[in-house]
Amino acid sequence: MAKKKTSFFIKVLISLAVILLLIATVGGYIAYRTIYQSNINLGDKKSQFIYIHTGSTFEDVIKILDENNYLKNRSTFEWLAEKKKYKNSVKPGKYRILASMSNNALINLLRGGIQEPVEINFNGLHTVDQLMSRVGRRIEADSASLLKAIHDNSYMKKYGFNADNPQALFMPNTYQFYWNTSVDEFMDRMAKEYKSFWTEERRKKARQIGYSQTDVSVLASIVQGEQCCDNDEKKIIAGLYINRLKKDMPLQSDPTVIYAIGNFNIQRVSSEQTHFDSPYNTYENKGLPPGPIGFAQESSIDAVLNYTKNEFIYMCAKEDLSGKHYFSKTYEQHQIYRKKYREALNARNIH
Repeated sequence: MAKKKTSFFIKVLISLAVILLLIATVGGYIAYRTIYQSNINLGDKKSQFIYIHTGSTFEDVIKILDENNYLKNRSTFEWLAEKKKYKNSVKPGKYRILASMSNNALINLLRGGIQEPVEINFNGLHTVDQLMSRVGRRIEADSASLLKAIHDNSYMKKYGFNADNPQALFMPNTYQFYWNTSVDEFMDRMAKEYKSFWTEERRKKARQIGYSQTDVSVLASIVQGEQCCDNDEKKIIAGLYINRLKKDMPLQSDPTVIYAIGNFNIQRVSSEQTHFDSPYNTYENKGLPPGPIGFAQESSIDAVLNYTKNEFIYMCAKEDLSGKHYFSKTYEQHQIYRKKYREALNARNIH
């Protein structure tokens, strides 16, 4: 009888053990699915960006994911987020979520603030307003806030500039930022890049030729407007304009007229347009304009700092429209080149 009771007791224990094992197995599977299996729904897409604004709460994050139907199972995400203490560790930014992501991977991404960087370049831009508009589309700070800062003399003063010459601060390049960059953070970064560019050697050269760093940038932007690509010719043009400045002659640069008018599609500046009323029009005003007429590249600034000493006073684009120029010491010679150029434009119906 005792043997039967013992046998029964052992069977019960085995049954309980099996049940507990099944429960553990099922529980482990559920936990595995909750933590490690994909819980992202992106339809046909492999990845998608989400933007978490500064000051956002966990509820805001859930709203973003929920409204876009990115979560297959919201409750499992919330459960794990609480376990991993993400609810009180929300970080703003631009994040790339993948279709294959599990709750664990997504929470690690967001909790770690592992953002997707954004790139900002100066390609095709002429004005600081255009730049601020582009920047405002790529970072959290909106273009209105950026423009307000740029055109505020008191704000720009701390960087050594004013509302007339902010373009001198920006060194054309391709920069990476995090999306949740503020106005101050953006401007501080640009100031850092500016200071890095203006080495002691460059500052010394500016002093030697008698111009401030901003004046160099202004002149470099004009040189660049005349010659975009040939660095050797840039140096010649810089020398020519410095000759004009020393002789108190107006620079008479067509790119300054185009900038003053604000129509960058102009191919041929007319005589009437050279009388356009603007402090940036170097036909009507002697000396340098109040600010750059573009974003001066490193090569253009260096061309001014290392300008070629010459006796040229006049320049005219070549009739082959190659972008190269003729240089002259006399007005008579200049007129010969100018006639060739006008005839070439007329032949191509460029007005």
